[in-house]
Amino acid sequence: MRHMLFAAILALLLSGSLSVDKVEVQQGNVVTQEMIDKLKPGMTPSQVRFVMGTPLIVDPFHQDRWDYYYYLRRSNETSGESQRVTVVFKKELLIAVQGNTRIKAGDLAIKESAVKPAPGDAPAKSDAVR
Repeated sequence: MRHMLFAAILALLLSGSLSVDKVEVQQGNVVTQEMIDKLKPGMTPSQVRFVMGTPLIVDPFHQDRWDYYYYLRRSNETSGESQRVTVVFKKELLIAVQGNTRIKAGDLAIKESAVKPAPGDAPAKSDAVR
C-alpha cells in the first residue's frame, strides 16, 4: 500500500514537470494591408512613421530606407513565417514600397520581393500574417 501511494504521488509530480509549454514567438512590426493602402507617393518620413509605426531597422548607411520586419512562430509549429516591407525615400519623400506582402499597384513604384533576404533567412510563407 505504501509503495502504491508513493508511486502515485511520484507519477503525479513527474507528469506535471514533463509537460513542455511552447511559447508563441512574435517579433517585429505588424504591417497590415490597411497600413500599406494608406501609403502615398510624396509622403514625408514623419507621415510614414505615423501610418506604419517606428521601423524595426533604420540603416545608418542608408537612411533613406526603412525596413519593417515581422516574424511569427506559433507554438505548435517548428518553423515560422516572416514578412518584410521596405519603404524608400528620396529627398525626404516616399518614392517606393518593396516587400513580400500584397501591395496595390499604381500608387507607388513597387518592386515585389526586391529586397533580397540575408543568407540563412527562410523565404516567407505565402500565407503570412497580414
